[in-house]
Amino acid sequence: MADIVNLRQARKQKARAEQERLAEQNRALHGRSKADRERDRSIADKAEKFVSGHRRETSGDADSPEVRPKNAAGFSDKSDA
Repeated sequence: MADIVNLRQARKQKARAEQERLAEQNRALHGRSKADRERDRSIADKAEKFVSGHRRETSGDADSPEVRPKNAAGFSDKSDA
C-alpha cells in the first residue's frame, strides 16, 4: 500500500524548498562578506574625510573677503566722478 501524504504539508515543504533555492541564488549574486562591507565603508570614510578636509570655510556672507577675488577688495559700486 502507498504511504499516506498530507497534501498541505507537502505543499508547504515544496514552497520552502523553492524559497531556499531562490535565497541561495540571491546569496550568490548579491552576497558580500563582512570584510568586504567594512573595507568599502572604510574607503568611503577616508574619501569623506579627505573631501571635508579640503573644503573652504566661508562665513556664508557673499561679501566676505574669503569669497572675493584679491583685486576686488578695493572695488566699490560708487563712481569716482
